[in-house]
Amino acid sequence: MALQISATNPEHPALLLELPWETPLEEWPEEYLVPLPRGISRHVVRYARAGEEVIAVKELAERPALREYELLRDLDRLAIPAVDPLAVVTGRTDRAGAPLEPVLITRHLGGSMPYRSMFETTLRPATMHRLMDALAVLLVRLHLAGFAWGDCSLSNTLFRRDAGAYAAYLVDAETGELHPRLSDGQRDYDLDLARVNISGELLDLEASGALHPSVDPIEFGTEICARYDGLWRELTRTSVYPAGKYHYIERRIRRLNDLGFDVAEMQIEHSSNGDTVTFVPKVVDAGHHQRQLLRLTGLDTEENQARRLLTDLESWMATQDDYAPGDPLSARPEVLAHRWVREVFRPTVREVPRELRGAMDPAEIYHELLEHRWYLSERAQHDIGLDTAVEDYVRNVLPKARTTLEPTAPE
Repeated sequence: MALQISATNPEHPALLLELPWETPLEEWPEEYLVPLPRGISRHVVRYARAGEEVIAVKELAERPALREYELLRDLDRLAIPAVDPLAVVTGRTDRAGAPLEPVLITRHLGGSMPYRSMFETTLRPATMHRLMDALAVLLVRLHLAGFAWGDCSLSNTLFRRDAGAYAAYLVDAETGELHPRLSDGQRDYDLDLARVNISGELLDLEASGALHPSVDPIEFGTEICARYDGLWRELTRTSVYPAGKYHYIERRIRRLNDLGFDVAEMQIEHSSNGDTVTFVPKVVDAGHHQRQLLRLTGLDTEENQARRLLTDLESWMATQDDYAPGDPLSARPEVLAHRWVREVFRPTVREVPRELRGAMDPAEIYHELLEHRWYLSERAQHDIGLDTAVEDYVRNVLPKARTTLEPTAPE
């Protein structure tokens, strides 16, 4: 059987042909590999370079490889945080003609880390709580889309910094199933697996001495259940409000937006006596601020980063002479937003030397600069300005705190 490459992009097969497919993945020469931290996997996984892209290559049988490839494409269409599927390579043979396992190829998620790499230095409990929050949000988003993961765990997740918090991404969809809608039993099964898997992984870290002494693995495994239940109730519950109190509905929508979800459709029913209104959010999706920032500026960021950047953008817009909300002669927000990117965002990020940026992408750098500006302004009891904050951050913070893990994403 001849080598076959099924890819999402017609440009990828030509780049992938340069890789040594006749060699078992665990024996690939160092010249093809990229030294990035890897998590635990039941399969052989390697990071390699294909043209300008860093890819993750995973060996597994043909049927599960093709199935996972299609599931990851489905998740991409549903805008669920997961690794991007690039290709499946089948028909591999070694130089003697013996068959080799097919491979699934995904794009490396820049700036992300597997959980074991994060625990190389003992994480504080507060940071672990943020990881549990991120994983619970990911699981809720999957379930809202009708995806039963079947193996939710820290090992099957990548974590990426998101404006002081973390965003979680699904890595392994091999056991997943996509349905029009999940039953309560399917959701409970996924949640119970998550609890058991996470407790087991933390117990393993405890045995190796990598877990903070105050952390109880069983309690942290249970925590994701409580966080998930709270999120699920907020997103799916029916609310009953007094008639005429429509600002209550707006308040509920704003609360959903603050959680990172957007109300795409809702159902409002009046009671027969006209005294109450029942509000049901019918379809919710994530990324409210993310989509808004992308629409205004073209910047594709994480949700918390987008929320922080939008706040700065709105503050900057308010200082512009040609911005007057409600005035038909006012500059359009999209025009001002692109001016902000050109005159504020990009010049500010460029002030941070590349060798000090580590794994941070431009949005995370800008967020940290805004946080540092706030800290210095609070200490000085007046606004010290962004230029001063950048200078102090580069001189006093980055040299002590940043460790380069991989090339920084392009601006």
